[in-house]
Amino acid sequence: MTDSLRQAQGTFGALTRRSLLGGAAAIGGASLLSGCIGSSPGTSAPPASSGGQPSGPATLQISFSEPKTRDALLTTIKDFDGQAPTVNAVATEQFRAQLSTYLTSATPPDVIGWLAGSVARDYASKGLLLDLSDLWTGDGACANFSDSLRSLCSDESGKPIFVPTSYYWWSIFYKKSAFAKWGITEPPKVWDDFIALCDDLKGRGVHPLTNGIGSTPWMSSGWFDYLNLRVNGAPFHRDLLAGKFPFTDERVAAVLEKYKQLIPYFDPNMRSYSVQEAVTPMVQDKSAMYLVGAFVSVSMPKDMVDDLDFFSVPTIDPAIPSAEEAPTDGYMAAAKAPNVEEAKKLMSFLASPAAQQKYIELSGSSNLPTSPDVDTSSFSPLVQKGIKLLNETEEITQFFNRDSSDALQLTADAALNKFLDDPSDIAGTLKDWQAAADRVFKQ
Repeated sequence: MTDSLRQAQGTFGALTRRSLLGGAAAIGGASLLSGCIGSSPGTSAPPASSGGQPSGPATLQISFSEPKTRDALLTTIKDFDGQAPTVNAVATEQFRAQLSTYLTSATPPDVIGWLAGSVARDYASKGLLLDLSDLWTGDGACANFSDSLRSLCSDESGKPIFVPTSYYWWSIFYKKSAFAKWGITEPPKVWDDFIALCDDLKGRGVHPLTNGIGSTPWMSSGWFDYLNLRVNGAPFHRDLLAGKFPFTDERVAAVLEKYKQLIPYFDPNMRSYSVQEAVTPMVQDKSAMYLVGAFVSVSMPKDMVDDLDFFSVPTIDPAIPSAEEAPTDGYMAAAKAPNVEEAKKLMSFLASPAAQQKYIELSGSSNLPTSPDVDTSSFSPLVQKGIKLLNETEEITQFFNRDSSDALQLTADAALNKFLDDPSDIAGTLKDWQAAADRVFKQ
């Protein structure tokens, strides 16, 4: 795999005919990470300025679980020609828990790196995010981004409140060398063939599927999302996560029946793995496949990245339009940002083609840049295949919490992990899930 992982020009332009919706989970973290740039590292946001003039450098609050991706961003920001920002980085799960506190603080961080979609819209509806319309018009940094991106990054009234800088796809990843060793010449395209493959691998003493639901329990939602997309389709999936249908709906029960089929094939140690640690049994050929985001490439040993490949979750009902998840990341600014001009200048830099390209190259990730002006002369076969997958699918969604809320994600974590431990009472699981979801929706 080459160091340059780039998007073919205009990929998001090709998605304008589809609904690129908001709302997945960022890579989970197990340890506190911190990195700072500027003269006052580790500090909170500087005091608010008077007269609307910036009082100093912007403060950027970010979440990262991989030191490599954190350090890639810190290095990229060194090219910023404004005042050197203070960058505070914490583990994703800690960041998620503190996000409301960041935004409601009397002196919040100026810029916050997070997820496009429903969570950002929810904070915008409470008046906590800065209007970024000027970055999406005229010569603004996002002015030539696609209409689908603008829709994804706007509040309910259509006002832009988010700057997207990368996105990535989810699929079933595997090692080409392992499949070759096991005599698998072609990945399955339909569900029955997928189950047959899992049976074959289990018969060889290989765990067909790995997963990391220990410190990152939201990973159990990956299979739920995709099975719902395959069984019921993207429109129902979005409506379900928006509270328009109850989890006790018989269509959700049908999803868990399919999920139940997979339980015997999971690595029994998945409850002790994080999202990153679940890569290890696949590296060792003890587990064969992993439904995960393309960020998995960062957790692979460097000499194995070229061995990585993927296929889409197989079709269950051919009458259901194809759908893929493509979570989108970027930045938002607090409505009470003490340094508004520096905040916008920093976000404009992070959205620029040069910054996007440098960050992706340094991080070695398989993220795709959102700018149509990023150099496309060199990109890996893996990323090229990911772009093709997203261009050809009929529907694009994000991930459970990006299509709903962090609060609803917690109900999914509890329900699905309980289900994985004991799948014998689907009706009871869904009844409990709906009761928890009702409390969220009534807040």
